[in-house]
Amino acid sequence: MNIKRAKQEIKDSIQAYLLKNEYGEYEISVIRQRPILLIGAPGIGKTQIMEQIARECKIGLVAYTITHHTRQSAIGLPFISRKEYEGEERAVTEYTMSEIVASVYEEMKKTGLKEGILFIDEINCVSETLAPAMLQFLQCKTFGSHAIPQGWIIVAAGNPPEYNRSVREFDLVTLDRVKKIDVTPDFAVWKEYAYTAGVHPAVISYLNIRRQYFYLMETTVDGKLFATPRGWEDLSRLLTVYEKLGKEMDWEVVGQYIQHPKAAKDFANYLELYRKYQTDYQIEAVLEGTIEPILQKKAAHASFDEKLSVTGLLLSRLFQDFKEYFRKEKTISMVYEALKEFRQSGEHREKLQRILMRLQMQREEQKRARLLTQEEEQCMIDAEGILEQCVAQMQVQDGTPQQEFEQALAIFQKEKTNLQKYFDRASTHLEHVMDFMESVFGEGQEMVSFITELNGNYYSIQFLERYDCERYYYWNGQLLVGERHKQLHDKINQMNFL
Repeated sequence: MNIKRAKQEIKDSIQAYLLKNEYGEYEISVIRQRPILLIGAPGIGKTQIMEQIARECKIGLVAYTITHHTRQSAIGLPFISRKEYEGEERAVTEYTMSEIVASVYEEMKKTGLKEGILFIDEINCVSETLAPAMLQFLQCKTFGSHAIPQGWIIVAAGNPPEYNRSVREFDLVTLDRVKKIDVTPDFAVWKEYAYTAGVHPAVISYLNIRRQYFYLMETTVDGKLFATPRGWEDLSRLLTVYEKLGKEMDWEVVGQYIQHPKAAKDFANYLELYRKYQTDYQIEAVLEGTIEPILQKKAAHASFDEKLSVTGLLLSRLFQDFKEYFRKEKTISMVYEALKEFRQSGEHREKLQRILMRLQMQREEQKRARLLTQEEEQCMIDAEGILEQCVAQMQVQDGTPQQEFEQALAIFQKEKTNLQKYFDRASTHLEHVMDFMESVFGEGQEMVSFITELNGNYYSIQFLERYDCERYYYWNGQLLVGERHKQLHDKINQMNFL
């Protein structure tokens, strides 16, 4: 199954394992809570989804790559203790607490979260001396003589034998005690994540055209050649920072992340074209509705790959607008809830100050427990900044509770007006891009690609639910996007940038 389905399966299992009856006991006893074993090729996101799952389920997460551990750090160090048996004192070998088990208790202490996920990566690549301990871990939920705390779900991940020569096959007894999930790469699923995670638009646009390079693993006389989703995302982060620093990225830099020479060179060549199209076609002018007719004519007679690249550039700017609007809206919603509570209290500004302090403490707690995404944290900080303005304004103009609320309300209304500007800008840009797409491409395959991408982006779907764009609905039905999408992919696969 793909990583999206695997993520949902794990979330469903966690919800089932952590469900308690009226007596406070787990509905599925701990002994029947099978560890989850993810088996999939490296770099497809197995580790990353664990962070997402823990955050979304609001539980703790302790993650270990087990190949970095020795038998001693996994099960603990031996020491001699004295015990009495049948009236006679004897020396007995015991073990200190496993570093891994101790880390679970430390996480509980630090975050206050009593339930969570213990994630062990590369579990089938351990050394011969550590292998028995790993089998015991999966079968008995213990490291040495120390059990994993109740409420902590075991998830382990490993690679298939074809990707790692050190892989050890699990025996039937072990496999019969785990919940095994096989995970396969899926570009469509990754692209949904990529849009929300801010992956560089050049990477998404390129992989839309070169899906065969999304995940690639080849064995040659020179060793393994590969490209992975993890490599593309890490390359995207570097590309974004390079642009801020004014640095160039050539194929040798790309090859440090995409370790497949053909794919690295192909992307580097595409990146040069992508930047050229960004300048040549005056993307910002298209968004403002002022593109010159000569450029419209140039786009209409361009090669197919050039048309798709221009379409991708326009989409990335629209998605940026949509995302900025919803981030601003989320911030305003937080401010609204705080002012609503302040209004209902009927107190002076000290109440709003207490609300602000509580929000700041909640953010710090959630950050410490790793329950916030970077975007969520930024929205909370922005909301706190607006509330701080409200408090400062109240202090300058000391008045009655009603007057203080009106001062805060005035600041809120100003922010709300600003939010409407974000919405108007996004809707205007969408209409102007629609004008361009209709005048240049009409019912062509570029329009199919454009509508398909709008349908697949989280922020665009949310925006189109609020903004009634008649032409979007017209083209969505007129083009029969689902049926023509396959034809588009067949043509895309024939293209080459080398």
